[in-house]
Amino acid sequence: MFRFGGNVLIGVLVKENQRRVVEEFFELFKTPWEFYKAGRRYDVVLSNVDEPEEVQAKLLVIYDNYGHRADHQNGVGADSRNESVYFDHNGIKVPVYGEWRLFENTGKGTPLLTGPKGNFAVKVTEQPGETVIRVGYDLFREVELLLIQNQPSEFAHLPTLDLHICVLRNWILNAGLSLVEISPTPLGFNFTVCLTHDIDFVGIKNHKFDHTMLGFLYRSTVSAVGRCLKGRISIGRLFESWRAAFSLPFVYLGLARDFWEPFAWYANVENGLAATYFLIPFKGRAGEQVPGSHPSRRAAAYEASDIAQAAAVLQRNGNEVGVHGIDAWHSVERGRSEAAKIAKTIDQPPVGIRMHWLLQDSKTPFVLEESGYAYDSTAGYNEFPGYRNGTSQVFRPLGTNSLLELPLHIQDGALFYPQNLNLTEPEAQKYCQRFLGNARETGGVLTILWHDRSHAAERFWGDFYAHLVETLKSSNVWFATCAQVTGWFRNRREIRFEIRSSEKGTVTAVCYRGDKPVHPFQVKIYGRNHSSDLEQEIVSTRAFVNGEMEIEFGSDTSERSAASSHNRPASGVRTC
Repeated sequence: MFRFGGNVLIGVLVKENQRRVVEEFFELFKTPWEFYKAGRRYDVVLSNVDEPEEVQAKLLVIYDNYGHRADHQNGVGADSRNESVYFDHNGIKVPVYGEWRLFENTGKGTPLLTGPKGNFAVKVTEQPGETVIRVGYDLFREVELLLIQNQPSEFAHLPTLDLHICVLRNWILNAGLSLVEISPTPLGFNFTVCLTHDIDFVGIKNHKFDHTMLGFLYRSTVSAVGRCLKGRISIGRLFESWRAAFSLPFVYLGLARDFWEPFAWYANVENGLAATYFLIPFKGRAGEQVPGSHPSRRAAAYEASDIAQAAAVLQRNGNEVGVHGIDAWHSVERGRSEAAKIAKTIDQPPVGIRMHWLLQDSKTPFVLEESGYAYDSTAGYNEFPGYRNGTSQVFRPLGTNSLLELPLHIQDGALFYPQNLNLTEPEAQKYCQRFLGNARETGGVLTILWHDRSHAAERFWGDFYAHLVETLKSSNVWFATCAQVTGWFRNRREIRFEIRSSEKGTVTAVCYRGDKPVHPFQVKIYGRNHSSDLEQEIVSTRAFVNGEMEIEFGSDTSERSAASSHNRPASGVRTC
């Protein structure tokens, strides 16, 4: 049992139709909470309604984009608007997507969140043991919008939902309270990495006089000269492109190596790291309801059974094989048949899917869940890297019961395709470093997609990928398959908190009685570092696997230092 000062139980007072959003938010911000119960005193209350009674809390945070009675009581004037906007949090622009209102500089409140339009949050009351913060947007509406809609390109690079968690955590700590939280990263790691590969092609030998072969010939000869003259590729890569183009007849005759063959190359670069390969189930199926130009080009020239031997080798080496879905995104019947095809190829049911071309709509999570998939990893962008739903964490799409979503963050085509960002390798490296930095700050997962043929002529994106993998190896990360990661997060969702009374104070019991996780959960107890409002102190970090862990909170915050000396401290950690 460990003693710390200032226990936190969060009471949440929200509109009835937002309860499922609140529940999912607190699966991401894994800390003790409950829906508000009248008459109970809480350490923190989050509210987006006009309270029917006097709420008692050490910290009351009112999230409301409409007029609130607290505004009049505290003399805070406000101006309501509805347009694209953001506020500043520690130098980061955090967007607000729903309706919002600003608070005037009347001297009645201390600005906490400001942007070019004005003040989005003010501290309107601060008495001994009591703080009220008035926020001009509805946090849970923001969470709902992030989980069901795409972030626009302007803010795609931001883990917006994770930043909202950081803001709330800061306010709790700055109110002089401590906080228990189950980290979204296993103990001993900075974050988790999923290396994934969509297998759209298994070699150029399957493409004879079709648009794929003709496109390759053009890009590796005429287009390669232009790219070389512009400094986009070196003379050496130009000659390698020509060599690959002129070797095509020998590849077709079986006299030369198929330079697009992916499996041996990725096995060599990843060198034992677990990765996930998504295989096309059926040959020659472009799929139905395919938007955009040239929908017929979505059809693959192979099917999973053609590479059953390669798939078996992947599995023996610790990799995962999933479904690269064709019509599963809109059809339960097709989703089941695609899973059955992969199951027959790998002799076991696949647990996950990523849709070919990242096709999806609002019904896709429900269709995939009914089709029997445990996770989906389609939530990403084709045009640019980013956080489509604003988070690096695995989450459950709103309204589903069991399906989990593993967000996709970085893919090769988004970085390098001329019609997308068209970055040089140094530019792409800086871009990726931003995502690595976000992962170190907020934890969670960084999911990377590198396509099968990207290592070879004429793309030559293999060297960049190899360097990225080496950088990640030195970053103290857990490399895991998509199934392993979503399984770990599924276990984390089963952790529960119980607030109990003891002779010495309040006890927070962390309870879990599920399957043993592949890596221990990381229980963090945060405290306030009084030297700076921008600093947070992790008083203790503890491993937790199963059963119960009791954390006892006393009223004397000086006990932190004594407790820290017996635990594993990480003081002065800058978060978010």
